[in-house]
Amino acid sequence: MAQGKILIIDDDPDITEAMSVVLENRGYKVRSARDSTEGMEQLKKAKPDLIILDVMMRTSQEGFELSRELKNNATYKDIPILMLTGVKDKTGLDFKSAAGDQAWLPVEEFLDKPVKPNVLLEKVEGLLQKS
Repeated sequence: MAQGKILIIDDDPDITEAMSVVLENRGYKVRSARDSTEGMEQLKKAKPDLIILDVMMRTSQEGFELSRELKNNATYKDIPILMLTGVKDKTGLDFKSAAGDQAWLPVEEFLDKPVKPNVLLEKVEGLLQKS
């Protein structure tokens, strides 16, 4: 059974609940937040091993902004980020090729919503093994 702490920062409660169920069934401890403000509060309470971060929350760029803030923070910079978003469906833009660009999109992985449970688990487990 997997172990590890995961923080999901996403404003869609249905998506958050679905991911939480999948991850908790695999043995992960999951916390969630609805936006970057709540996400920072959760980070301070319990440093997660991985962050799953939505792009569009209160603003269309909130997730991008938070990822850059976290990677520029000595306390949180080593926590891997899996960016999960429906931005491609809404805008037609595909950001997967930019994942890992430390200046623009400093995340380790990028997945489009909706994501299948097995794909989510594969990415989460791969990121946790690397860190």
